Amino acid sequence: MSKIIKLQMKKIAVLGSNGQLGNCIRKIAPDFENSYEFIFTDSQTLDITDEDQVSSFFYDNKPDYCINASAYTAVDLAEKEIDKAFAVNAEGVGYLAQACADHKSILIHISTDYVFDGDTNLPYSEDDFTSPTGIYGESKRKGEELALEINPRTIVLRTSWLYSEFNKNFVKTMLNLFSQKDELGIVADQFGQPTNANDLAEAIMDIVQNPNKSFGVFHFSNYPETTWFEFAKKIAEFSNSSVQLNPLTTEQYPTPAKRPARSTMSLDKIEEIYKIEPKHWENSLEESVRILTQQ
Repeated sequence: MSKIIKLQMKKIAVLGSNGQLGNCIRKIAPDFENSYEFIFTDSQTLDITDEDQVSSFFYDNKPDYCINASAYTAVDLAEKEIDKAFAVNAEGVGYLAQACADHKSILIHISTDYVFDGDTNLPYSEDDFTSPTGIYGESKRKGEELALEINPRTIVLRTSWLYSEFNKNFVKTMLNLFSQKDELGIVADQFGQPTNANDLAEAIMDIVQNPNKSFGVFHFSNYPETTWFEFAKKIAEFSNSSVQLNPLTTEQYPTPAKRPARSTMSLDKIEEIYKIEPKHWENSLEESVRILTQQ
């Protein structure tokens, strides 16, 4: 009599599941229900700054993958709330990395282009020197360092200018302002890459499914680079808005935290190793605006 061997599904813990990326992963999770069991947590159900909570969560659930989409992302407020930013973006990441190491879990940790100072005319590679200009970037860099140092089976994914149909983001803010204003000034001398969080979610699942894991730092965004001003112009175009947009310099729009002037990242590594081809940001934006304007 032959035995029927039932393969146990791999478990994926998604932390920060009420954020943009977490919601996008939640949206596509049903597509993988035959292969993976998802465990979604938020700051209310799992406080990553509490080492005991993290340890208990991993002991109880034993996830094969931990996708850390939780973060302190208030860039300007971080200049005042330094301890809070480092607690979530650094110390908490260290606790997660240790728990992953203890349970032989793969950690996929989401980081940011703000680890760079933006003082360059060339796209940043994963090996380039990091030099954050503010507390948010500093805390995220420390989180990267702890994750890679503590758990060898870590993939750090740096992304940029994230938006989606969920939560607060630049695209939703612009659409809201377009309905209220006839004229807006937008910064035109900061360069980066808009990223649809839905595309990032799909890229993460591509990595999860890849049998040949490569660990370390990777960049993922949409491409090519643009400015906030050009980004806003496309949002207006795709939403058929008649708002007048005027270019501003960074000096004309001061913020408590300094932004990188050009934080464009090279996407060659993730294309070469994981065969993930990022989408043109205009194509992804058009789809997102269509969804948002139909809601």
